Amino acid sequence: MPFPFGKSQKNPAEIVKNLKENVACLEKLEASDNKKCEKVAEEVSKNLASLKEVLCGTGDKEPQTEAVAQLAQELYNTNLLITLIANLQRIDFEGKKDVVQLFSNIVRRQIGTRTPTVEYISSHSQILFMLLKGYETADVALNCGMMLRECLRHEPLARTVLFSEDFYCFFRYVELSTFDIASDAFASFKDLLTRHKIMCADFLETNYDRVFTEYEKLLHSDNYVTKRQSLKLLGELLLDRHNFTVMTKYISRAENLKLMMNLLRDNSRNIQFEAFHVFKFTEVPTQDLQSCATTPMVLLLLPQRSASLLHLSLQAGHNCFVLYPDGPRLRPPLLLCSLQLPGLV
Repeated sequence: MPFPFGKSQKNPAEIVKNLKENVACLEKLEASDNKKCEKVAEEVSKNLASLKEVLCGTGDKEPQTEAVAQLAQELYNTNLLITLIANLQRIDFEGKKDVVQLFSNIVRRQIGTRTPTVEYISSHSQILFMLLKGYETADVALNCGMMLRECLRHEPLARTVLFSEDFYCFFRYVELSTFDIASDAFASFKDLLTRHKIMCADFLETNYDRVFTEYEKLLHSDNYVTKRQSLKLLGELLLDRHNFTVMTKYISRAENLKLMMNLLRDNSRNIQFEAFHVFKFTEVPTQDLQSCATTPMVLLLLPQRSASLLHLSLQAGHNCFVLYPDGPRLRPPLLLCSLQLPGLV
């Protein structure tokens, strides 16, 4: 197959056409045909570099608005973004970086208040799920993660992922054995749950039982980093005022309080620190705390009634919640650190 590409050839339509043909050729080639694969991969890299020049300009030359508009339209018309993501593992290292840069720039492109690429991806949602599933392929996981987070900046795209069945794949991805991939997956997971506050609160309220059943597994993880990051994120979610309904539901369950108290006894000081901050419920009304304390949770946390006083590090606004064997009371702020609870585990 000929590969006509010259330095003077800068027409976006031609570059896109050549790139799509070369990627299709790369897809068909057997891995054993090394020489031909290398030649086609080199052409793909050249095409990507040319596209990047059109879209981003060079050091001494700004991108031309008309050329960028033509390029964007060609990308939409040919579905080249889908083709590139589907074949990302076949593209060389530098080419992968160029794909990420091209994708990020084209997603950010605006025309007035419109974001045409966001509209395009909304109507081609498979792009989002291809990027999400990229975490399952080590060679492209980090590249897919960067492109996915670029999409998650936009609420319509984040909503598509968050309210899908594939969202729950993140509970596996954040525990992958490869540290870099697991950390990147957690960054995307955190973005999904925190970036668009009202939408995230709606999702957590609607799917509370399933989400927190899965989330609890992360808090029991044998992986220290996963456990600490998950605990820290849980604190952020519960302290966010948009998640007030979720927070009150979470703290009303005795098993959640028991879990946090056990984490306060963890061997790691950092885990203890994060568990303490999960209890910083800043807007819990006094009556909610009192009703919370009169549930079987009191008996659960006070198995030995001989103790005269136990301090529970649960802060609420300007009050500190203190549990006595004979009932709850509210006291002024104190530094509470007496956490030796016999028989808690």
